[in-house]
Amino acid sequence: MFLGEATRTLDQRFRLSLPEDMAERLVAGSSECLIAKERRGCLSLWNREHWEEHQRQAAEILKGKLASGRLERRLADVQRLGRLLSTRQRVTAIAGRGRLVIPEGFRELLAVEPGGSVNVVGAAVCVELWHPEAWADHLAEALPGYRDLYEDLVS
Repeated sequence: MFLGEATRTLDQRFRLSLPEDMAERLVAGSSECLIAKERRGCLSLWNREHWEEHQRQAAEILKGKLASGRLERRLADVQRLGRLLSTRQRVTAIAGRGRLVIPEGFRELLAVEPGGSVNVVGAAVCVELWHPEAWADHLAEALPGYRDLYEDLVS
């Protein structure tokens, strides 16, 4: 599980150094992870193997539904999903000292300028990169429901 929170600075080349323990688990013997667009002000980083297996399983389910005709009336939704899948994620390298470059097309969504701060947050199954204001807004919205969510998931 990815847990913890750290603040890092985005350098002039859009590079960010992750906490060492998070970086090691993300690459797990490789030098690459997957970066995904989540919402304005938030990107996520995933272990590439885990992400690709999850995507493979989802694609098999979708193919089966298409082949059986169950999605025939929802082709616009399938197309929309395909469009988002095609542009939502990208493989990215994690270099020495846990450093990665935020790719073009992802920088705009994160909305942090070079020299700005990024909140690096362990989100159990992935690592999230947050614009500080978006993170503060998310916490203000999510914290009141923490106890109920915790009880629901772990009880």
